[in-house]
Order: sequence, then structure tokens, then C-alpha cells
Amino acid sequence: MRNRRYINRKGPFIGYGTEGAKLVKAFRNIPRVEICNVERLNLLKLAPGGHLGRFVIWTKSAFEKLDSIYGSFENKSEKKKGYVLPRAKMVNADLARIINSDEVQSVVRLIKKEVKRVPMKKNPLKNLNIIYN
Repeated sequence: MRNRRYINRKGPFIGYGTEGAKLVKAFRNIPRVEICNVERLNLLKLAPGGHLGRFVIWTKSAFEKLDSIYGSFENKSEKKKGYVLPRAKMVNADLARIINSDEVQSVVRLIKKEVKRVPMKKNPLKNLNIIYN
């Protein structure tokens, strides 16, 4: 990044529901700990830089509110109109089994075992032996 000599690492993220003021006061002075209400979640705080895997601590009330805000695969969201959780693109996540299956392997071309080596192009201005041979 430009003009950044040192980059501070992100600490844990705490998502809370109803226990607002007490929790914010408890964690506000701890460095690199971010606190956010479940109703005001920010994707860049949950996954900074688009990288998944930040350590997130959810309170019990926050976990219960998540279902009412975003819904589940069975129920629709109560607070967001017409919002449905996104489904996975792949039904079967075992990619190795799909690639090695007979249906896929019958269509895929064979591996080329012979490697064609391209001869090295030599510069005649530097290698005078090429000119005279």
C-alpha cells in the first residue's frame, strides 16, 4: 500500500445484539478489537480486504438476531424484504471425485507425454561461431 510503512493487523471482531452499551464500554479500550451491532454489519469489517477467516465472536443475542435479519435456507428474512440467503453454486463440493469420474475423463483429452523442446535462438552478433558454421 502507498504511504503505509507499517500495517496494523486486525484483531478479533465482536458482533453483539441487545447488550450494547456495556459490551462497547468493556472492549473499546482494547487495541485492534472491533465491535459492531448485528443490525449494522459491515462486510469489510467481517472479511477485511475480501479475505475470509477473521476471528469473530458472536454473542447469544446476536446469533438469534442473525436468523431474523438474514433468514435461513428454510425461512425468509423477517427484516429484509425479499432477501434469501445465497445458495452454493456446487451441489457436490468434492471436486476431486467429479474430475476423476468416468463421465469427465471420457471427454478430457489425454496428457501429452512428449515434450517438444524449442532450440535456443542464439544471437549472431554475440556468438560469432554461428556465423562461420
